[in-house]
Amino acid sequence: MSAYHDTLRTLSEASVHQHFDAFADIDWDDPALQVDPTDARWALGPEDNLGAHPWYRSLPLERQVEIGLYRWALLTKVGLQFEQILIAGIMFGNLDRRNRRPEFRYTTHEATEETHHTQMFQELVNRTGLDVQGGPPWFRRWAPFIASAARWAPPGFWMGVLAGEEPIDHLQKSLLRSGRELHPLLERIMAIHVAEEARHIGFAHQYLVHQIPRMGPANRALLAVATPLIMRLLGDVIMRPSPGDLEAMGIPDEVAREVWWDSEESRRFLRDLYADVRMLFDELGLRGRAARAVWRLMRIEGRSSRYRGAVAAASAAA
Repeated sequence: MSAYHDTLRTLSEASVHQHFDAFADIDWDDPALQVDPTDARWALGPEDNLGAHPWYRSLPLERQVEIGLYRWALLTKVGLQFEQILIAGIMFGNLDRRNRRPEFRYTTHEATEETHHTQMFQELVNRTGLDVQGGPPWFRRWAPFIASAARWAPPGFWMGVLAGEEPIDHLQKSLLRSGRELHPLLERIMAIHVAEEARHIGFAHQYLVHQIPRMGPANRALLAVATPLIMRLLGDVIMRPSPGDLEAMGIPDEVAREVWWDSEESRRFLRDLYADVRMLFDELGLRGRAARAVWRLMRIEGRSSRYRGAVAAASAAA
């Protein structure tokens, strides 16, 4: 247990020494960071499935920029809502936390950081001028119940946290690694988010490694089967626009089906999102025959990462 406590202490100390403030570390008044809805840098690149699709690439640049700005505003709003659920869950989970537990200090640091993330995300959305709603209505209605799982089913809650964090982290890292010119405001927000999410994802992994071996066999079996279901469900909330958003962007139904997730390229992208989670659950012994069948049914089975953050580990189905 001491190694686990030492890891949480290290994460907590890192939060003290390296953290960001949404309004101190972003110069919102800098002319270079202003949101111009005609700026070509808002156009999507091949890192996003939609940006890689021939239909999108065939559009005039003006339409690519219009759709790209809407897509970024939407992704940002959904990310904000996931962060809000995480903050609420942390507070629920800490209500009955025993004294001297290291999780209290670290998760409270994380909640503080996530609060700044919600502020910078909402400020970006506000500056686009787009009235995006974020996740689908069912997701927003069920948000309080998802957050309350942190109190009555903590391992399930933190597994759901990974379902929300891993896809957006994967996409943002791909963009930052691409080397193409991004709008500087978007690039700054992503750089801050990726830096702090590394700690947040690291904690979720360490918490599950610590807690899952202490669960009973029935609960472990349930979590093994539920994980791919929740990964796919919540991953779609982040990555796949709602019918209303597809209509607002003017994306034809046949294009939407190919982008999310009927084409081979999009299925490969979908599998790649969960390579780190597959690695974690392999290590925990929760990917037996029945569980793997559900991973395949959800179309997110593939090669696991060799290490956390490996690039494109699941480029082919296993």
